[in-house]
Amino acid sequence: MTSPTSPADPAPDSSGVSLVLVSGSGRSGTSSLAGSLKRLGLHVPQPEVEASETNPRGFYEPKWVIDFHKGYLKQLAMHNIDSRPDAPALVAELAATGEPQRRLKEWLSGQLDHPRLVVKDPHAFWFAEVWGTVCADLGVDLKWLTALRHPAEVVGSRDIAYLQSQSEELRLVKETSNVAGWVNAALLTERAGRGTARSFIRYGDLLADWRTALARVGQQLDLTYDADLADPAPHPVDEFIEPSMRKSQLTWDDLHLPAHLRDTAQEVWDLLGQLVEEPTSTVATKRLDQIQADYAARYAEAVALTYDHSKAEAVLAARKARDVQRATMQDLRRQLREAEQRAAHPERRSLLDRLPGRGRRG
Repeated sequence: MTSPTSPADPAPDSSGVSLVLVSGSGRSGTSSLAGSLKRLGLHVPQPEVEASETNPRGFYEPKWVIDFHKGYLKQLAMHNIDSRPDAPALVAELAATGEPQRRLKEWLSGQLDHPRLVVKDPHAFWFAEVWGTVCADLGVDLKWLTALRHPAEVVGSRDIAYLQSQSEELRLVKETSNVAGWVNAALLTERAGRGTARSFIRYGDLLADWRTALARVGQQLDLTYDADLADPAPHPVDEFIEPSMRKSQLTWDDLHLPAHLRDTAQEVWDLLGQLVEEPTSTVATKRLDQIQADYAARYAEAVALTYDHSKAEAVLAARKARDVQRATMQDLRRQLREAEQRAAHPERRSLLDRLPGRGRRG
């Protein structure tokens, strides 16, 4: 069986609909990218996830798709940048049931009135096989668009302020885990688009010169926009995109993590950068495959080294859960006994109610 990040064969018949699936690690500029494409004439299936204080400009995510992906990831005890190399196998097992494909096909069938769709969700790469299969069945031309942002900025954009005041040990654990998750997600996202039309775009390039950056995307994905990007005349995207949106510009010096992981993440970032200009570069993808194999081997070593620690933590957590459950049951039994005593001796309750401060208050 193919993995969840393996593309499906293209459909022999076309519905005339193209679907740009915007993915990439969270906080990589996927919202800015999808919002720009919407302003250039692509349709975001409705309803959209509403803007929030953390993203006041909007997410440009179809709510159904977000619920679809998040629901399954929660079921599998996974999250967006899960660092486990074997996490795709969990999704593959789920996809083998055919349920995700059935649900997605039912939803997507109702969106084909629009010839150019943009669906943005940082979780999408986990379900690449599902999207590929459904789009092939419906004759939809699936195109992958990946937003790229340096891992130091992605990891630090939200947590750095909190972690600055924490211990060196906690920072090492959190930032190591987050960077490892970025590496795993980046490798899987890159593999997801192989065999289909795909494009990569740096968040910094989008903010610095969106016309040039999206013109390259349009050429690579054979996309038609509602505007001539060679025309410098004012456009709604000008008001939507601005360099000040890049609030986090952290470097490796701002993070605490092992040197080997930092070097791996930097090389992955550099190789993905090569795919911006040449999305089908076999030199880059061959090296990325080697890195993925090395990452999986090193992760297995780390799991083996920490076996005793993990086992002890699991035992202690189970013991704590039992203690909490036992205390809860004891409290419930106490409340039940008190309720039974009040029911058996209502006169005692009446006397108590007549004591000062215990009566009914108006």
